[in-house]
Amino acid sequence: MIARIWHGRTSISNFDAYTEFLKRVAIPDYQKTVGFKGLTFLRNVEKDEGHFKLITYWDNLDAIKNFAGQYPEKAKYYPEDKDFLLEFEERVQHYEVFASSPGLAPQPGRKILRK
Repeated sequence: MIARIWHGRTSISNFDAYTEFLKRVAIPDYQKTVGFKGLTFLRNVEKDEGHFKLITYWDNLDAIKNFAGQYPEKAKYYPEDKDFLLEFEERVQHYEVFASSPGLAPQPGRKILRK
């Protein structure tokens, strides 16, 4: 299993609105992608900016390509992101998941049941 990690920044005034956008648009987009295992969205405020960290979990690199396209290390953005984000980081990070705690993240080699 592979974890894909992305970071984004917003102004404080867009912090809650961007959170709602991610819940309404981004999360369902991830969930409908073949090979998607789960996600963790994190946010905090630092130095008068909102920071978002997204960790998504995927079966393998081909599954990430189902979502991100031919170049999986390139960050994927939605058209609406221009209304919220202060910058557009070009790259994401990928890590192999070799262990995780039950209930916190998908377990390597374990199937996630979907309703």
